[in-house]
Amino acid sequence: MPSDRRSRAPPGEYKMVLVVRGEIRLTAGKAAVQVAHAAVLLVEQAIDRGRPELDPWRAQGQKKIALVAPTLADLQQIERHARGVGILTAMVQDAGLTEVAPGTVTCLGLGPALTGELDPLTGTLPLL
Repeated sequence: MPSDRRSRAPPGEYKMVLVVRGEIRLTAGKAAVQVAHAAVLLVEQAIDRGRPELDPWRAQGQKKIALVAPTLADLQQIERHARGVGILTAMVQDAGLTEVAPGTVTCLGLGPALTGELDPLTGTLPLL
């Protein structure tokens, strides 16, 4: 029997979108770590807030898409729009121990959410 949380999630395909800030030119390894950090933060938020999207996203294989946004301003605009429509967001700021200065925003995580809600916000961005 599905949990009450599960029954509140609308039907459809769910995913998580992880957007790396392109202008700072992270190495592949550093970008991978930042994307992973954003994904963990989003899952923690979804659990803490009892978000119904988490269960169908897990059941569908935990789809994640990594994209690149040109600038910090682009990340911030996507974040504002996502929050405006109720999508979870996680902005990652680096500790500054390796490639970038402390506090540098490196990545934005979105979701999990319905593909149809995320695509209008990020569908034009290139893959990482």
